[in-house]
Amino acid sequence: MNHVTTPRTEAEEPVYRADFAMGEHSARHLRRILRLYLNGWGMAEVADAAELALTELIANVVRHVPGRRCQTFVFRLPGGEGVRVEVADACPLLPLVVDGDVLDEGGRGLLLVEAVTDKWGVEARPDGGGKAVWFECLAADPAVTPSTPPAPRP
Repeated sequence: MNHVTTPRTEAEEPVYRADFAMGEHSARHLRRILRLYLNGWGMAEVADAAELALTELIANVVRHVPGRRCQTFVFRLPGGEGVRVEVADACPLLPLVVDGDVLDEGGRGLLLVEAVTDKWGVEARPDGGGKAVWFECLAADPAVTPSTPPAPRP
């Protein structure tokens, strides 16, 4: 399981921050923004996974947060090793992961986030005034990526 509850220790500022009420098309716009950053950083290989995970987090806000208001942050991990995305809201209810039948309605979004990301977690505010749900997708290490095999000899 890649669920981690330790907070981010890097002091870096987010490269992108949005604070608004989520609507029907918000996830689509945020996916486009995230993909632009990832492509610009040379991390296109994690874009599909990161977009899918972001969509699930935004869907949870739309479905479960009164007023649908949240903050979305995109961080480039130190050394360009990947991306971290956080979605924070003022709702004190923590998201639940399905324990039982995965075919039950609801609760599967975080299973999907877990399946497509390298790490994820939930950080509750100490004052009980909300939470942040986050995930990280790590870029492939070029030093260990296999090179193209040589062409066969005739």
